[in-house]
Amino acid sequence: MAEPLKNLYGPDIPQRIADMISSIHPRFSAQKFLDFVLPDYESLELMPRGWHMADGLKHALPDNYEQAVDILLESLPPPRPPEAERSATADREGNTMAPFLFMPHTFFVARYGLQHHDASMRAQYELTQRFTAEFSIRPFLQYHQQATLKTLQSWIDDPSEHVRRLISEGTRPRLPWASRLPAFQKDPQPVLELLDQLKDDRSLYVRRSVANNLNDIGKDNPEVMLLTARRWLENASPDREWIVRHALRVAIKNAEPTALALMGYGAHPEVAVSNISIRPAQIRTGDEVEFSAIIKSTSDQQQPLLIDYKVHFVKANGGTSEKVFKLTRLDLEAHTEMPIAKKISFKPINTRRHYPGRHHVDLLINGQVFPLGSFVFKGDDAA
Repeated sequence: MAEPLKNLYGPDIPQRIADMISSIHPRFSAQKFLDFVLPDYESLELMPRGWHMADGLKHALPDNYEQAVDILLESLPPPRPPEAERSATADREGNTMAPFLFMPHTFFVARYGLQHHDASMRAQYELTQRFTAEFSIRPFLQYHQQATLKTLQSWIDDPSEHVRRLISEGTRPRLPWASRLPAFQKDPQPVLELLDQLKDDRSLYVRRSVANNLNDIGKDNPEVMLLTARRWLENASPDREWIVRHALRVAIKNAEPTALALMGYGAHPEVAVSNISIRPAQIRTGDEVEFSAIIKSTSDQQQPLLIDYKVHFVKANGGTSEKVFKLTRLDLEAHTEMPIAKKISFKPINTRRHYPGRHHVDLLINGQVFPLGSFVFKGDDAA
């Protein structure tokens, strides 16, 4: 089992922060900060540790917010290198948690800086180049939307990919582990105006964020996502095509016809499925069941095919819950055959509990359902 992230963010982190600030500002009371933070530190999870240290910074820094921000920024090391360079070499500090050293700084800005917009934007500009300000900028988008959007617009051509990524990542309506942005869930147009300017960014780090933002938009505004995807595909470069494909991944997985068509997959594939097998017919906990089949083209032309499979998992109440899994993409030549096979594991996992009963399996080809059959999961029953 992987070690909890909070264990990599131990009591040495507050000490390092205290040392960093003390080295440039002797009047900063490192002991006052540590006395505030350490007594309850070990009982907290990762994110609460960041918020707790933000309160500790407030306790030990000058009461004047702008003076406090100046001190924090003066204590920062140089910015991180571009993501591609950082990923290609070992982190200088030996672990991926190193940037989290500055999480409390961003939380300090989020909690105490809402009434100091200019100073807080300056802080987030610097901090996102060391950690990320995608979480701390969200309160400013919620309470000072127009001023914050104006600032983000001014960063569109910034030389730092970390700053440009903040524009797209910070405005995601449904950013994971963050509060949602209801205004953008209702009307994503202000976000799209920014994404339009970033969709051809030279950095994959930024482009991936753009794709994730458009995917977020699609969860509340699917038509807007599809219209945007269609527009972006006009005269698109391979990099932009990748953005659209990545943004539509959930819609494609759900066999949304327009999304499939945009990616070149016909809604009515000319294929036949034969030689179907699901073995064994009954399994227990820890076993695997394998399905196989042959897909044959009935077309006179080559066809692009997106092939997934769906398992109807039995639930505790006897009903079923469908889950789609990726299988393969291929270009099937006219009147040729393609064998497919896949094993489904019923080993115990944390993310799904398996319940006894008959489980059905379907093949999905360009979103069209081809039933394969079923098998019985008997749980721990050896009979």
